[in-house]
Amino acid sequence: MNELKDYDDAIVKFRKSIKHSILPVISWDFYGENYDAIKKSEDDMNSLLSLSTMNSWTIDSKLIDKKLRADKNIIVVTDTNLNIVFATKNMWDMSQYHPEEIIGKSPKMFQGNLTNSKPLKIISKAVKEKQPFEVTVINYKKDGTTYNCCIKGEPIFNNKGKVVNFIAFEKEVA
Repeated sequence: MNELKDYDDAIVKFRKSIKHSILPVISWDFYGENYDAIKKSEDDMNSLLSLSTMNSWTIDSKLIDKKLRADKNIIVVTDTNLNIVFATKNMWDMSQYHPEEIIGKSPKMFQGNLTNSKPLKIISKAVKEKQPFEVTVINYKKDGTTYNCCIKGEPIFNNKGKVVNFIAFEKEVA
């Protein structure tokens, strides 16, 4: 029993030596929001890696991870017919659409009267020529309000050199 007393004394001594910081309950909200964002990006990255494996992408997964997590881009993946097959969960933050609401639809769903045709022509040409592009377009949120969306898109090739998807890294800009 003497051994346990020494252990208890050591614990008491250690606890007295450390400085405790009491955090207000409100700090838990920040932790919760941050945890949710990390969890969503982790889920999105796992889904993208699965899609990448399924379609034999040659694109660097580290680049996708950086664009998603560090750069906080919204990522949209389409098939070769330009139907959306994947969107990250942070899509809601920019467009008020949940990813499930846009899967199977065309990115044209975000366009409206104020959307300029010039950037759309650039996108169309780049897609036909299987080239990367970067444009800023006026898109529409679910509630009908507009936002400027910077889109950096590129074709994704499989290991046989065939285009299998297109990927767009999107961000709302001023």
